[in-house]
Amino acid sequence: MSEPTKDLIVALDIGTSKVVAMIAEVQPNNSFNVIGIGHHPSRGMKKGMVVNIEETIQTIQYAMEEAELRAGFAVRSVCTGIAGSHIHSFNSSGMVAVKDTEITQADIDRVLETARAVSIPADQQILHVLSQQFKVNDQDDIRNPIGMTGMRLEVKVHIITGSVSAAQNIVKCIRRCGLEVNELVLQPLASSMAVLTQDERDIGVALVDIGGGTTDIAIFIDGAIRHTAVIPIAGDQVTNDIAMALRTPTVEAEELKLRYGVSKQMMVPPDSVIEIPGVGDRVARRVKRQSLAAVIEPRLEELFVLVQRNLTEAGFEHLIASGVVLTGGTSLLPGMTELAEEVFMKPVRIAQPAYDGNLSDIVCNPRYATVVGLLMEARKHKGESAAGVGRAHVPARGQAKVDQPTGNTHATSSRVQSNVNDGSQQSVWTKMKEWFVKTF
Repeated sequence: MSEPTKDLIVALDIGTSKVVAMIAEVQPNNSFNVIGIGHHPSRGMKKGMVVNIEETIQTIQYAMEEAELRAGFAVRSVCTGIAGSHIHSFNSSGMVAVKDTEITQADIDRVLETARAVSIPADQQILHVLSQQFKVNDQDDIRNPIGMTGMRLEVKVHIITGSVSAAQNIVKCIRRCGLEVNELVLQPLASSMAVLTQDERDIGVALVDIGGGTTDIAIFIDGAIRHTAVIPIAGDQVTNDIAMALRTPTVEAEELKLRYGVSKQMMVPPDSVIEIPGVGDRVARRVKRQSLAAVIEPRLEELFVLVQRNLTEAGFEHLIASGVVLTGGTSLLPGMTELAEEVFMKPVRIAQPAYDGNLSDIVCNPRYATVVGLLMEARKHKGESAAGVGRAHVPARGQAKVDQPTGNTHATSSRVQSNVNDGSQQSVWTKMKEWFVKTF
């Protein structure tokens, strides 16, 4: 296997039910073509978090080896996601005075730093600081204030935090596989990049990514993110309910869910019959398919009610005019749209990643929404690195990856100048201190 000579980006989606590795080649027009896909049933993960280091490492290795074999290249770094019930989010704001009347990237950096200067628990770290809107003097709803004239700059941001130990465990597993982590991205953010349109973001939309272990929520209004949440209930809970209700092994229950599962009982023909494998040496049984749907429908309805309650408590229930967008592997069950519309009382659609390159017949599937979004984030990170925009590879404790407006051409020079000014100020202070000691 040869060393990478092309402009490659790699995404690694470590989910509860599966691990997917995807390698893509960045084209001159800034698009990308997928050249390698690897996936393996996940072991060692539960509800989005690592519960067994060794099994998680093996699963990642299997998926990465398959992707590298199909792509024909060995990779060294990946962009991966994080989810789980430990994720918390809140909104913050900041304000600074503009130095030279005209707003520059340095002013945006300063106001974002003031916005993220908030107190968080010791066991949490900042994952993202996402700008919502800027305000110049008395003019608000500004998305990119660079070049505008004003005396005061304000910003509203959305801050996402996660458990320090959960993030470190994911990074540790990947590094044990001989890989480096370039980006650690919240999974609903990645999914939103892959499946949401700009019109939906502007009008107001709620993204619900239903995976195996977690259900991820992301709300966008006026083109900016307003709320994120993670619910630790998803497709695996449905599988467990089937296994317990129909008295069948979990593996067989998953197969029954994928092959015969329906979200609404009334959509199943009354005379449809399926065969249920027995546990141990017990013989198989034949039951009506409606019995399977009778187990699935209440659990999914309960999940949608929890999502609805989260939207109501956050205060965004009546602001998502474009409705709800479902994605993730569990959303492929027949009848999901109808059941969701009954609960949310809003239009609902099932979305697949917006991708039209190589292997689109495989990639354009709700199961791969998160990993395609991670590829888009990796491409964005590579472009910013090439432009000289400094970003942390993996956020450390108390450190954030700040999403800023594009068009930054003076970010590096402003940071260098800032460091020089800090050094000179420190030198002047040292000289004043020595003079004060000698005099008095």
